Order: sequence, then C-alpha cells, then structure tokens
Amino acid sequence: MNQISTWHLLYQLLLYAPRLYLLDSLLWMFIMGLPAVPGLIIREFFNHLTDSSSADFSSATLIVLLLATGAARIVAIFMGRITKTQHRFTISGLLQRNLLAGILCRPGALPLVADEKNLSSGEVLSYFREDVAQIEDNVVGTNEILGAGVFAAVSLIILLSVNVHLTIFVFLPLVAIAAIVQQAETRIKRYRRASRQATQQVTGLIGEIFTAVQAIQVAGAESPVLERFRQVSQQRQQAIIRDQVFLAILESILQNMVNLGTGLILLLASQTMRPAQALSVGDFALFVYYLAFVTDFFWFLGGFLSLSKQTEVSFDRMADLLQDAEPLPAESAPLSLVVHAPLYIPNLKNQASPLPAIESTIRHPEDSLNTLSIVDLTYRYPDTNCGISDMNFQVQRGHLTVITGRIGSGKTTLLRTLLGLLPRQAGEIYWNERPIQQPASFFIPPRSAYTPQVPTLFSTTLQENLQLGLDRSNQELAQAISRSILVQDIAAMPEGLNTEVGTRGVRLSGGQIQRVAAARMFLHQPELLVFDDLSSALDVETERRLWSHLLELRQSRGSQGWTPTCLVVSHRPALLQAADQVIVLENGTIVSIEHQ
Repeated sequence: MNQISTWHLLYQLLLYAPRLYLLDSLLWMFIMGLPAVPGLIIREFFNHLTDSSSADFSSATLIVLLLATGAARIVAIFMGRITKTQHRFTISGLLQRNLLAGILCRPGALPLVADEKNLSSGEVLSYFREDVAQIEDNVVGTNEILGAGVFAAVSLIILLSVNVHLTIFVFLPLVAIAAIVQQAETRIKRYRRASRQATQQVTGLIGEIFTAVQAIQVAGAESPVLERFRQVSQQRQQAIIRDQVFLAILESILQNMVNLGTGLILLLASQTMRPAQALSVGDFALFVYYLAFVTDFFWFLGGFLSLSKQTEVSFDRMADLLQDAEPLPAESAPLSLVVHAPLYIPNLKNQASPLPAIESTIRHPEDSLNTLSIVDLTYRYPDTNCGISDMNFQVQRGHLTVITGRIGSGKTTLLRTLLGLLPRQAGEIYWNERPIQQPASFFIPPRSAYTPQVPTLFSTTLQENLQLGLDRSNQELAQAISRSILVQDIAAMPEGLNTEVGTRGVRLSGGQIQRVAAARMFLHQPELLVFDDLSSALDVETERRLWSHLLELRQSRGSQGWTPTCLVVSHRPALLQAADQVIVLENGTIVSIEHQ
C-alpha cells in the first residue's frame, strides 16, 4: 500500500462516474459560490447608506436581491443533496463490490487474515461498513473542497483588489494548518486504526454469539458471554473516544489558528480606515465578508487533510484483507479496490440496470475427462507441520475413487488443494495430460462439482438453492432430486420446492442439507463429482439408495447421457467395497493404493 498513493486511489474512484461527479461538483460549486454574491450586495448597501455608492439601487432592491440569492442557494442545496446521495451510493457500491470480488478470488479454504489474526465473518463486516464509509466520505468531499477552493481563490482576488498588503497576511493560517496536520499524522492513523480494530472485534463477537446461541444456552454460558461482550464494547468505546477526542482537539486547534489569524488581519484592517486611508466602510465590509471565504477554506482544507489520513488507514486495512487474492500480487491489492466495474443499483428514478444473465455451463470437447493425474501435490498449513506431501495417483473416467484414513490424515486437505481451495505449494495436476495452472477457476461445472463436509445453503427457497440462478427445466430438476433421494422429503413439505430453508438451511436436517447439495451438483452433470464425506449425516438406507443411483450411472457408461467420475472421502465399508480404487492416507501421505 505504501507504494500506491492514496490520492491516486481517490482519483481512480473519481473517474468511475464522471458525469455524476461533474454534475455534483457544479451544483456544489454553485452552492459554495452563491454566498459570494451577497458580499457585493452588502458593500453596495453600506455604501448606499453612506452616500458613496456608484450604483443606482435602492436599499429595498438590494434587500430583495439578497433574499433571492438565499432562496436560490436553498434550491441548489436540495438538488445537490440528491446528486450527493446518488454519488455516495455509487462509490460505496463499487468499493463493496470490489472488496467482495477480491475476497472471492482468495483460496476458499484459507481463513481471512488481517494484522496476523484470523477474522470471523462478523469482523469482516466492519471492512464493508466503516472502512467503505470512510473512503466514501473522502471521495464525495472532494467536490466540496474544490468548490470552496475555487471561491476562496475568487475571494482572494477580490481581497487583493481591496488591499494587497493585508491579503498577504491571509496565508499565515494556511502555513500553520499544514504544519499541524503533518505533525499529527502519526496519531491520526494510530487512533483510527485502533478504533476500527475495536469495532471489528465487537461485530465479530456479535456474529459468533448469534451463530452459537444454542450452544451458549445449553452450556449455561450466558453470563460469561455477556461479560466478554461488555469488555470488548468498553474497549471499543475507549478507542472511539480517544480517536474522536483527538480529532476534536485537532479541529479546535485548526479553527482557533484560523480565528486568531482572522482577528489579526481585521485588527490591521481597522487601522486602514483612518481618514488618511482610502478604505471605505463598504470596502471594509467587503474585505471582512470575503476574508471569511478564504479562512474558512483553510479550516476546511485542514479537516480534509485529516480525513485523507484516516482514509489511508482504511485503504491499508482493506488491502491487507486481500493479501492472498489471486491473480493479483499483494502490492496490487489496493488497485483492485478501485478498478472500474459495472454496478446494478437504482438510479434517481428508482430503476436499476438489468442484471447480467447467468450463463449456462457450456461443454467443450476438451472438458471431457479421461484421466485426472496428481503428481507430487503438496500443501502444508502455515506454522504447523500438518497438511499433505507428495500426493501421486490417477483417477480414470467413470471410476469411483475413495480416499480414506484416520481423522487428521489429510483427506479434506487433499481435496481442497486439488480443487484450488488451498494454494498448492508443490506438484502438478493434469486433466487429460493437460497441466492445470489455476485449479480454482478450472474445477468448476461442467468439469467438476464439489460438496464439502458441511454444505452451505442460502436463506432462500429450496428451488433457488438448487438452481442458484441457472435456468433448468423441470425434467432436469426432477431428475436431480430423484438421484439425491429428495423426492419424499420435498413431498412432505407443505410448500414443496418453494419452502424457505432458513439461515444456512436451519429448517432442514443435516441429511437433507447434504442431499440438497448433492442435487445441486447433479443438476450440472459434471465430469468429476467430488464428495467430502457426503453420507456423514445420512442413515444407512438413504446412503445406500443414493450411491446406488450414482453407481448405476457410472456403470451405464453414457447410456443415460452422463457418466460421472467420482472422487470421494468416506469410511463406509459398502462404498469401499464398491470402489475401483481406494487411497489410504496417514499423516499427510499415501500409505497404500488398492485397485479393485
């Protein structure tokens, strides 16, 4: 992150929606500039009262013009709020989309890590919320600082026309502000990082509590859990107070520096109103009015620079979260956060762009599996000696290969490394003698489908969990349901396929969740089916029927239109006897391969 400037990243975000940003900037420039008009009106008003005005306006006319200017600014602010809100949603949507895309590009079985600590899903939410909001504030604030800067420059020109010598002193607060922000940079970043980490701990604990609520109740651990929650909440409160108090002190210092500078300038200006000087009452009023534009801009600029230092922390945190993302190297992770990509959010008329169609799996001749070869495949978990080493075996088309072994022998690690869910550290994978460089993007339908030990379902209907947005015919759906032995289960559900499964499939039994995941695989009819102990939650009869269907397909050799090749982790004797090949693991190595 240190190699990529925060300003460069902000600039890339500004280029994402240029028309919206330009419209918002013009409106806010109008909003910031309209108050400059009353200054001229005020000068003429005071000059009119002292009979030194050269314009032929009455006092009433000048008052009407002043009120009209205020009304016009109200209308501009209303329109500017609309464009500002739209721009905010656009920028935050892009950041959240890119952050999620980066997370999905990581090896799926690796934990999310930041600051050398594994993160829970609840902790990750703080990145999508607080850090995204921080960057969003910085981006949408650029046109406000731009508008303030333009009219500060205009005001400076007017001040120079009134009195050059006095105007030179206006730059004194700017020098002081730049020095103060530079000195406070380290503390700004440290306090903001501590505040974000404390919030991250609270959101993480909340997520863990909701996930384990039943276990907490069964163990009677409500009191210690709540006590722990109070502790992390107090730590967060202290971190936020430290962060906000320091910012408040910094803001107070900046504002007081501006006020002191303004007072000094006004004191000097009052000396020029002596009879020997040429500064009239109207000129003095004009000087005082436009001086506020310049000094307020300096104060605004100081706050914007402080905000940018906090934004740098947010970019650092989000880039750290994507350190294992592929295929970008770690130093390019910040750039992946600001890459331009399509968004599908409602516009001002509440009409969203049409979502892209989910493409159905297209089969190519080279996708057909003849032989899958694994050569010296190795992966060891960091800081441990656990994992797999030098895995060598072959899987033939239409065969059933069963991987077995004791708990901790490396069975799941082998499957995850093969599929790219863990980054292989050595070895090669060949599909029909073709080397596979990116297993994670290769082992997907129609080439492969995978069901882990604990499948994941979404909080939606059963049918949507099966199809996952893909267009499948009723016949294909019924066939997959039949093969996964789900017909009777669905028939017993009052709403059938429209049954809501609840969060993570909580309304279904463990066996039903596994069979829904299996049906989801069967819908794709992939060349390679990979099961990690699929039948662990099934009764003996249901398991027998499920494997009976798969073995019939395997033995049909394409007569039913699909010949699956199966790679399975299992301990069941019946499946071991039916297997064409049994691979026995121990301590992360293959101790035997039996062909039947």
